[in-house]
Amino acid sequence: MLDARLKKCAELVSGRGIAVDVGTDHAKLAAELVLSGKCGKVIASDVKDGPLEAARKTVEKCGIKDKVELILSDGLEKVPLEGVSDVIIAGMGGETIADIIEKTEVDRYDQENLRWILQPMSKPEYLRKMIYEFQMRIVQEYVVEDGDKLYVIMVAEGSTDFRYLTEFDSLYGFFDDSDELGNRYRERESERLAKVAENLKKAGKTEDSVHFTALSCKMKNGASPVNISEIYDYLDELYPFSTQEKWDNSGLLVENQTGMADTVVLSLDITERVACEASCKQADLIISHHPVIFEPRRRITRNDPVQTLIFTDTAALCMHTNLDIAAGGTNGVILRKFSENFKLAAKAEPFEELGGGLGLGWIVELEDRTAPAELAEKLKAIFGCEYIRFNSVEGRSISRVAFCSGSGGSMLQISIAKNCDALVTGDVKHDVWIDAENLGVTVFDCGHFHTENIVLPELRRVLEERFPQLDVEIAERSTDPCQYL
Repeated sequence: MLDARLKKCAELVSGRGIAVDVGTDHAKLAAELVLSGKCGKVIASDVKDGPLEAARKTVEKCGIKDKVELILSDGLEKVPLEGVSDVIIAGMGGETIADIIEKTEVDRYDQENLRWILQPMSKPEYLRKMIYEFQMRIVQEYVVEDGDKLYVIMVAEGSTDFRYLTEFDSLYGFFDDSDELGNRYRERESERLAKVAENLKKAGKTEDSVHFTALSCKMKNGASPVNISEIYDYLDELYPFSTQEKWDNSGLLVENQTGMADTVVLSLDITERVACEASCKQADLIISHHPVIFEPRRRITRNDPVQTLIFTDTAALCMHTNLDIAAGGTNGVILRKFSENFKLAAKAEPFEELGGGLGLGWIVELEDRTAPAELAEKLKAIFGCEYIRFNSVEGRSISRVAFCSGSGGSMLQISIAKNCDALVTGDVKHDVWIDAENLGVTVFDCGHFHTENIVLPELRRVLEERFPQLDVEIAERSTDPCQYL
């Protein structure tokens, strides 16, 4: 009566109480649970009348009208959950299943003892991720084969542990390593991700291509730890720590107990929220742009992220001015974005020259002169800004542009000395706006956060290219601390 996936769902039902079949398909699963003796009562629900009518015929044919309750309901909205031990949601997309769970009020059911049996037809990675965000956990996961198709079935329960899944975790799943079908599923996913990587490479999207190649590698072989000192040495080759400004504090600022990492979180800043996210994702290392320890500390308070890092045994490696100065660092990424979005008339030249072949920021010459408002719109796209502040000097168009990530308003005079029409940076103070207006230079304030957060995908790329076995995640909480109205 049941296909392979529904048979497995039936097998996983605990039988401790009432089972609910959400989105019932002719009530076949409900009939199997009752006729096998596993459940004394089953609730079969659907959002449409048609499937419920088909379910009614099945129930009548099997003579189990007194043991199967049919309910017209959108998800679990109208389903009574008292006495329910199992909820089965099968044959829907992962996003739809997650939406049904999210809309179900926790106080309506016994979260500790309720068992969710979930069979997504698509987006299983999304469902896995959301399960943990709903403060649940996956206790079992299986793959069922039906013809040439592999179907994932998850068993989830409530959890008191705070854990979030990384992108890789959500793709990899929770199959037993000895599960042949689970391993075959991962191999298929590895092949799919490799094809995505190849298509991204052909489209010229190098960062994304490297990321999907690394995901493909880990799907096949799993994630494995790397010595943090090895990560440090590699980053030192690309962004030498010796080049940092004298007042800076870049380096490995917090160590962990093992000196190893298999999950790394990237963030512009190590805030308390980012440190907690890294802990919930079971990360061993956070790599940030701004140093988590800058000024000498006389005390560490309970909301200090340094305390959280030590308490959760999470290492912190910070790259500040050395990342800004390096050719492929923060300003190097901005230069590449300019090259992708504008036709440049000449080779870029250093903005502020620091000696020893080092420079901070770049100057580019646009092939076509551009109005300030038009340039501002393109800068919004480059930096992902919601807003940009700029002064539109009357009658001026822009060709020669200087830029420096972070807070570069003090470099206005250098841009004037180098005959620039515009300066692109962040954190511009009022006196700089006045000087720029008087001197006929257009200044674009794209925000400190946005002009530096742009480097995180590049950091992920270089790490995944060198260490594809590392699980590298850009922090979801690496966000602009400001809100705009």
